[in-house]
Amino acid sequence: MGKIITVFGSSQPKPGEEEYETAYKLGRMLGEAGLSVCTGGYHGIMDAVSKGVVEAGQKALGVTVNSFKSVPSSYLTEEIVCDTLFERISRLVDIGDAYIVLKGGTGTLLELSVVWEYMNKNLLDRKPVACEGEMWEPLVKLIDERMLFENREQNLVSLFRTIENCAEYIINSV
Repeated sequence: MGKIITVFGSSQPKPGEEEYETAYKLGRMLGEAGLSVCTGGYHGIMDAVSKGVVEAGQKALGVTVNSFKSVPSSYLTEEIVCDTLFERISRLVDIGDAYIVLKGGTGTLLELSVVWEYMNKNLLDRKPVACEGEMWEPLVKLIDERMLFENREQNLVSLFRTIENCAEYIINSV
């Protein structure tokens, strides 16, 4: 299998809603560029990205958790079942050659934080990380200011206002 992009985002958006359709478009763009995706494997953004990439002829891996009482996305080409949330997050991070963070809540924030901290502590080779949407701008800027204060590397996470620019960055970076 070629390069795999791990995509993090909310499980809440439904087909027809802007966040879902944006994620679907992202999946199509990545798939058309010959990239596969890895997600948390369930609904919302995870389902939309998987649908888009599979329709473009690429693979959609889903990393699910035994204890979750949810049905995985029907678009997955491969399901990787984990016993715990922490095992799931580790697998999502390990599988990705790059990461895209779309809108989401505390779970998405946790996933971004793990990737960021692993790179910050040199526990993970530096890989492209792209956050799409205005919601991430204040957080990324705040953490980068703190990293400057702590004499640590800044700009580990790139910000994008459009899904097209986000996809282009990732496609050209892997």
